[in-house]
Amino acid sequence: MLDLKWIREQPDALNRALLKRQHAPRGEVVQAIDKARRDLQTRLQELQSERNRLSKEIGAAKAKKLDAADLMNKVAALKEDTARLEEQERAKAAELEALLAVLPNVPDDSVPEGKDETANVEVRRDGTPRKFAFQPKEHAEIGAALGLMDFDAAARMSGARFVVLKGALARLERALGAFMLDLQTGEHGYSETNVPHLVRDEAMVGTGQLPKFAEDLFKTTIGNWLIPTAEVSLTNLVREQILDEAVLPVRLTACTPCYRSEAGAAGKDTTGMIRQHQFTKVELVSITRAEDSDAEHERMTQCAEEVLKRLELPYRTMLLCTGDMGFSSRKTYDIEVWLPGQDRYREISSCSNCGDFQARRMNARYRPKGDEKGTRFVHTLNGSGLAVGRTLIAVLENYQNADGSVTIPAVLRPYMGGQSLLTAQAIRRA
Repeated sequence: MLDLKWIREQPDALNRALLKRQHAPRGEVVQAIDKARRDLQTRLQELQSERNRLSKEIGAAKAKKLDAADLMNKVAALKEDTARLEEQERAKAAELEALLAVLPNVPDDSVPEGKDETANVEVRRDGTPRKFAFQPKEHAEIGAALGLMDFDAAARMSGARFVVLKGALARLERALGAFMLDLQTGEHGYSETNVPHLVRDEAMVGTGQLPKFAEDLFKTTIGNWLIPTAEVSLTNLVREQILDEAVLPVRLTACTPCYRSEAGAAGKDTTGMIRQHQFTKVELVSITRAEDSDAEHERMTQCAEEVLKRLELPYRTMLLCTGDMGFSSRKTYDIEVWLPGQDRYREISSCSNCGDFQARRMNARYRPKGDEKGTRFVHTLNGSGLAVGRTLIAVLENYQNADGSVTIPAVLRPYMGGQSLLTAQAIRRA
């Protein structure tokens, strides 16, 4: 959520930021609603002062045995006026909160301006795409030929955008998640965390999924939501907390299933594992001071990139433009892995610096060291380290062989019991 004081003082700055994000200007609207609410609050304070004054006069009149009926009638009338204005003030406050809740974060000055992904800027790339002596296949064809990727079975029980992985391929997905967690916890200082997959409305509001993106989520019959990413659970660990500055930065990671309705993805990636309702992801979350968040963003992105380096998968890192960033982000890097079956780079991670946007929604603060009084909002960051299913896709496509087998990357072999090759024959024995 944006700083209301800043909007009051600089509505034009808000408008410029919103226009950069392809959003209609709202500075004057916010200002008008906020002024109406504050005028009502001022009037309520005046009415309360008047009631207090009249109450004292009533007490004095009664002490002198004088008739206080007129004074009491005035107090009764003021009480009715107060109740009416309180209702108006609550309505204005709710209107203001609802408007602020759907305003996106203000982009950082370093973010390029643009309408869509065509304006994103490549920051760097690593690795050279492999030259195949045969026509490389897409992952769905590879998995089906191996006999361990079954979309039909998944569709019979769950519908479209689900998959069943079997045998060695299921183990390979598990190996990827374990490898990512071991790397992030063992070398990069993230603390592994097991978090709830069901959360309340306020948790989704805190990280920005609600109220704007409800259609992208799955809601249960008990009113809880299935998490679309572990970012929700991990970031909400500091909700309504005041941390000591000495504990910052806090770095957390979790490997969880993620659930998304893909409401806006009709017709996109309808086959294969690229875009599914249920997928596994290793999430990275950092909680920092404001002055450290930019450096932490660079660090987090490099931690995610290191997974691809260890797997020897070619990738590029893109700085997203203002029109392609997520709602809560002020700056985002997308990491895109090379998929030879599709002959293009595809997103495998987004690493975002949200500034104090989520912290204001969650009321997450820290207490500075020293003599400074009061508290400050933390900054929150999140990133995929990585999307496990998409990493599995990248391994299958980049390590495929002409005979249909798939070489297992060296760093994953200890997690696979030493197995170095996926073959249809090996799978049938599994």
